[in-house]
Amino acid sequence: MSRTRLLTTIRVVVAVVTLAAVVYAVARNWADVSVHLGKVSWGTFAWSTVAAAVGTWLTMLGWRTILRDLGSDLHLAPATGVYFVGQLGKYLPGSLWSVLVQADIGAHLKVPRRRTAVTGLLALGFALLTGVLVGLPAVTFLLRRTSEGFPWWLLLATPILVVLLVPRLLNWAIAMMLRLLRRDPLDRDLSAGAVLKSVGIFVVVWLCFGVHTLLLARAVAGDAPHPDLATAALTGYALSVSLGMLLIILPAGLGAREGLLTLILSAAIPTPAAAAVAIMSRFIVTIVDVAAALAGWLYARSHDLLGGRRLRRAARVEVDEASGT
Repeated sequence: MSRTRLLTTIRVVVAVVTLAAVVYAVARNWADVSVHLGKVSWGTFAWSTVAAAVGTWLTMLGWRTILRDLGSDLHLAPATGVYFVGQLGKYLPGSLWSVLVQADIGAHLKVPRRRTAVTGLLALGFALLTGVLVGLPAVTFLLRRTSEGFPWWLLLATPILVVLLVPRLLNWAIAMMLRLLRRDPLDRDLSAGAVLKSVGIFVVVWLCFGVHTLLLARAVAGDAPHPDLATAALTGYALSVSLGMLLIILPAGLGAREGLLTLILSAAIPTPAAAAVAIMSRFIVTIVDVAAALAGWLYARSHDLLGGRRLRRAARVEVDEASGT
């Protein structure tokens, strides 16, 4: 079997397994979700989905900001295709599948694999660090210390996390990683402006998902929500997903994210209600991921087809001119 055919077979297998994993994630949660859907109005469910969709869209913009700074300024159409289709790889065990899939798709658009891979790793790193920063207040609820107030000693971690975002340190780490992998260095270094912009985008991403969680939590909490519910919901999603990202053997942190979010929210609402929010959140985010991948693929495909027609028309004009007709 030739190398090209082998790679094509691997891509098909990965695509089929990824699709099966996504379908399983939805089917696995559906029974529990259907029981609790009656507690959430369709309007609340819709607004929560919109908040998750905005957060998902912004993650692509943060990724695209890094890729553009490193030398590949993809148009929005192919960028959505590369990023969102590649993101389905996170539903396979191992958080790095999405990076590998994005690098493979990007290669067809003449984007060097190492550039796309580095961009994907940086986006994951920025999401993880900003998620921990936004989620610091949620540690209070995770440690069951709501009566004692916020453990201010946790703020000592903030300077350490910020240092990890220093461009000079990031560029040094990228160069060392590529050298160890025996790959050519990047054509450009990551700029401070791109780091600040992408980090800012990811902070907003976590706040969007916090709103998504809060809307669901308020719906199941009833008429007299706990005063800590807003803080727990707005910051709990960021912390639970960030910690879940570290468990790379789990597809998209499946199970770990829900468990952590349930523990955090149960400080403000009953545990069954907290579990319902975590399950509904997973269901919504999974559907948004699938819809974004489909929309990204259709958008990119439409863009490519339009470009192909223009190229064919230009080619026909050149042939006609050359033949004198």
